[in-house]
Amino acid sequence: MKKVKEFLHKKDINISAKLYFVDAMGAMAQGLFATLLMGTILKTLGQYTGLLFLIQAASFATSATGAVLGLSVAFALKAPPLVLYSASVVGLIGYDLGITYITAAGAEKVLAAGPAGSFLTAIVACEIGKLVYKQTKIDILVTPVTVILAGFGVAKLICGPIAWVMAELGNFINTATVLQPVLMGIIISAIVGIILTLPISSAAICAMIGISGIAGGAAAAGCCAQMVGFAVISFKENKWGGLVAQGLGTSMLQMGNIVKNPRIWIPATAASMITGPLASAVFKLECTGVSAGMGTCGLVGPLGIFSATSEKDAMFWIGLLLVCFLLPAILSLIFSEILRKIGWIKENDMKLEL
Repeated sequence: MKKVKEFLHKKDINISAKLYFVDAMGAMAQGLFATLLMGTILKTLGQYTGLLFLIQAASFATSATGAVLGLSVAFALKAPPLVLYSASVVGLIGYDLGITYITAAGAEKVLAAGPAGSFLTAIVACEIGKLVYKQTKIDILVTPVTVILAGFGVAKLICGPIAWVMAELGNFINTATVLQPVLMGIIISAIVGIILTLPISSAAICAMIGISGIAGGAAAAGCCAQMVGFAVISFKENKWGGLVAQGLGTSMLQMGNIVKNPRIWIPATAASMITGPLASAVFKLECTGVSAGMGTCGLVGPLGIFSATSEKDAMFWIGLLLVCFLLPAILSLIFSEILRKIGWIKENDMKLEL
């Protein structure tokens, strides 16, 4: 057993939940941002400006998603060069393989495993690839073949079930939100917003389950509430630098402070439980996939809502401003001041080292 541990350590294989589900998923989220999300943004800009080259660029960005996800995961796992490059093929395989899904109406629909397939397939293939890397004199052949075939084998086993589970989960969430927009709006907004602030990728999770429609709008509202909320209520401690870093960057910066005093999480989370149902039940804001889990990071969440919502009347614009920016700031401030007065939040509890 000792020799096995030493061999794994030598190969830089560290079986760790943090490595796989925090570091690798975070890297995957960046891969999604650089491909699928940027493709969506460029396509939207192209459609509204009439610039054909933006739509063409968007098509290339989107088509590279699976390969880039494989590379992202391999990079997070510190895979050696040959394993890293081969992981691009594995990511593409895991992204595209899936099942023929029978819808409720009885129609056949081909479903791919998508980001979840790329993620899990790349993890397994990369770790197997590390085992054989530089173990033979013909490593230039052995390592890529091992990684690609291992990835293909794993993908054939898991991508069908993954595609089915993600489709069912996404259908349940999207349908339940249509039937119960208030209750589901509260639940989705709070949960996805919390995931955004945790060292887990809310964008990746939203993409995996295929969240869309008003369920996606509620998710986007929750993420915006966390980012705008923390940016505003910590302004006393962090000034303009903190406002920008959290409001346009990530509320994950507060994770260390949350561990010290979990009560600082209450204002933004409470605000999300109000803005979520407003987004889903009142303003009918819609959002899809990665954008739903990005919040105000680079204004991706609001842009995603703009892209996905078909009806852009006066109520849409009022809802977009209220749900994504104004209400998260106002409500979080009110809740935080109450908690400061009763002593649950103290000075410098949200101080960041910027």
